[in-house]
Amino acid sequence: MISMIGLLGGLALLIILTMKGMNLLIAAPLSALFVAVLNGLPLFPQMVAEGEVNFLSNYMNGFTGFIASWYMMFLIGAIFGKLMEDSGAADSVSKWIVDKIGMKNAVLAIVIACAILTYGGVSLFVVAFSVYPMAISLFKEADLPRRFIPAALAFGSTTFTMTSAGSPEIQNWIPIEYLHTSPYAGWEVSLIVAIFMMVFGYWWLKRMIMKAVKNGERFVTRETDNTQIRENLPNPIVSMVPLLVVLVISFAFHNSLAQSALIIALLGGVIATYLLHRKYFVNFWNAVSEGTLGALIAIANTSAVVGFGGVAKATPAFESAVNTMTNIPGSPLIGGAVAVCVIAGLTGSASGGQSIALPLLAPHYLDMGVNPEALHRVVAISSGSLDSLPHGGYVVTTIRAIAGETHKDAYPAFGAMTVIVPIIGVVIAVALFSLGL
Repeated sequence: MISMIGLLGGLALLIILTMKGMNLLIAAPLSALFVAVLNGLPLFPQMVAEGEVNFLSNYMNGFTGFIASWYMMFLIGAIFGKLMEDSGAADSVSKWIVDKIGMKNAVLAIVIACAILTYGGVSLFVVAFSVYPMAISLFKEADLPRRFIPAALAFGSTTFTMTSAGSPEIQNWIPIEYLHTSPYAGWEVSLIVAIFMMVFGYWWLKRMIMKAVKNGERFVTRETDNTQIRENLPNPIVSMVPLLVVLVISFAFHNSLAQSALIIALLGGVIATYLLHRKYFVNFWNAVSEGTLGALIAIANTSAVVGFGGVAKATPAFESAVNTMTNIPGSPLIGGAVAVCVIAGLTGSASGGQSIALPLLAPHYLDMGVNPEALHRVVAISSGSLDSLPHGGYVVTTIRAIAGETHKDAYPAFGAMTVIVPIIGVVIAVALFSLGL
């Protein structure tokens, strides 16, 4: 009982500290320490025999293990995104979409712009930074409440694109190592779920915005707003070529190189961006530096909560919870979905949750004869749900650092789009796979 209180209390503490503005690099180890103390874990490796569980080793193994596995993807992906931004290619794609769809469909334009950039391999964090100025301009022109901008950015980036078949985002690639599948696993069901999430999510988001407008909410301008869009932009069709390069290379090499194909694909995107847009760069090397710094911040925040998960998974409460979830009656996919969903919630990260859950769950379910392609897709979609609880790194960055909003104002719509919509999506996926699709 005390063990479970420690586990849930640690998660609650992590959420509270994050919502109060504490840096994740401090909040995560503090919360992990709370979990360790209430579960009676030794604090230091010197207090136990070599290799035995202790707070410091488990936290740092989780922290450094995630960096060792995914640093190159984060680094090259962030540099690729910053180069797309610095060259004006990201703005060009966004502006082209707005021109085609029209100002009256401002919200849809933002969602589609984020979706195209995300599915083209641009880092989620960079997508939000890149599209935000366009979102400000559109919401101001349409006189829509700005507190919904984070929800629009996240909906286009982290739902029907991030975890869908073929996506070059790492949330779709992590299962490959453990399930020996491909990034296109379960693509038929993935397509159906993605269409549902896009249609239902967009309808719900528009409904919330229109209700707020009806209640008298309007766009409020801030002195810090930067709504200037560069005039000298590259051709939008040419700007999409690097995105296609990432998709084509990842498709060509995913069978032979598995996760490493993503490194080559993103590097190909970087090279294509430079060759096609070199005369449009404002400051190429500064963009590379900013991308590198952005990668370090993003992976450090993610690793911090993965470290929290590394301590959490060493507790008796965690083992008990996993046993309960993996023995849920019915389709084994239900247990897998629930387990990954919960662990992603504990870590505040879809990629972090998968990295912790899959080494434990994959052998168990594969031994049971579960279809690995179905498990891959269910795991990917479910990881993109509770990862967006208030303490998630992407949540904090998008709402606070990028949009300058508060959790109180922005999170209700943000949570609806990034938690509830994907949960419904994973329910549909499990049902479809259970029917033999």
